[in-house]
Amino acid sequence: MLSHELLSIGELAERAGVSVRAVRFYSDRGLLPEAERSGGGHRRYPPQALERLRTIRSLRGLDVSLPEIAGVLEEDAEERLRDVVARRLEDLSAELRAMRWREAALRLLHDCPPGERAERLRLLGAVGSPPSTDAPARYWRRLLPTRLPARIAAAVVDAAVAPLPEQPSPGQVLAFARLHELTRAADDGCLAAHRPAVARPELLYDGLREAYALAAPALVAGHPPAGGEALDCFVTAHARSHERRDTPAFRRELNGALARGGHPVVRRYWELAGEVSPDPTPGAVDAWLGEALSRSV
Repeated sequence: MLSHELLSIGELAERAGVSVRAVRFYSDRGLLPEAERSGGGHRRYPPQALERLRTIRSLRGLDVSLPEIAGVLEEDAEERLRDVVARRLEDLSAELRAMRWREAALRLLHDCPPGERAERLRLLGAVGSPPSTDAPARYWRRLLPTRLPARIAAAVVDAAVAPLPEQPSPGQVLAFARLHELTRAADDGCLAAHRPAVARPELLYDGLREAYALAAPALVAGHPPAGGEALDCFVTAHARSHERRDTPAFRRELNGALARGGHPVVRRYWELAGEVSPDPTPGAVDAWLGEALSRSV
C-alpha cells in the first residue's frame, strides 16, 4: 500500500469524530491494527481502518464490551454482531427492570408517612435490588410434602410464585417486601403446622391444578362462584387425596374444613401475592371454589 494512501492517527481521529487518545487506546488493545509506522515512530493506518473505527465507536456507544467488539470485528461479523446485540438487549431489559423496581421503592419511601419510613426501609433492604423470588420459592418447596413427585412440585411452585411485575407500583413493591419477610420467617415448625395432612398428596395437588385451570376464566370474567366441572374437579381432588369418594357427605365435611380458613400464614401469603400479581393467584381461585362449594351444600 502506498504511503500517501495511509492515514495518520490525527487524520483518522478527525474523520471518525473521535479523539486521538481514543484511537491510540483501541490500537493498543489490538482492535485497530496499524499498517506501519513512520520513520519517526508515528502510527499509520489503512483507509479501511476508518470504517472499523466507526464500528468500534458505535458499539461502545451501545455499551458493548471490548472483548465482544473484538469478536464482532473478526470473521462472521454479521452473525457475531447479531448475538452481541441480542445479549445486550437481554442485559438492558434486566437493567431497566431493576431501575423500575428502584424507582417504585424510592416513591414508596418518599410518599409514606414519616413514622413508617424506617420500617419500610428495613423491609426493602432485606429484599435487595433487583429483587429475587428465591425466598418465596424456598418457602413453597419446604411447605410441600417431601414425597410429592418433582414434576408436580415444580408446577406448584411455579404457580404459587408468580413473576414480579415489569413496572411495579409502590404498593406492589411493599406487598412483595412483606411477602418476602413472611416466607423468610417461616420455620420448620410453622411449615409442618400448615402442610396438608393427606394420604395421597400427589392426587391433591395434581387435581387442584386442573380445577384451578378450569375455574380461573370464570373468576377473571367476574362470574360469581357456582357449581360445575371446576367444582367437581376440585372436590374430587380432595376426596381422592383422602382415599374417599365425592359424596354429599364428603362435600359437607370438606366445606366445614375449608370454612375454618386454613393456616393464617398461608392466607396472608395469598393476600400479599394477590397485591403483587395482577393475575388471579391459586389462592384466589381456591377461595372462589371454596365459596362455590359452600353455596352448593
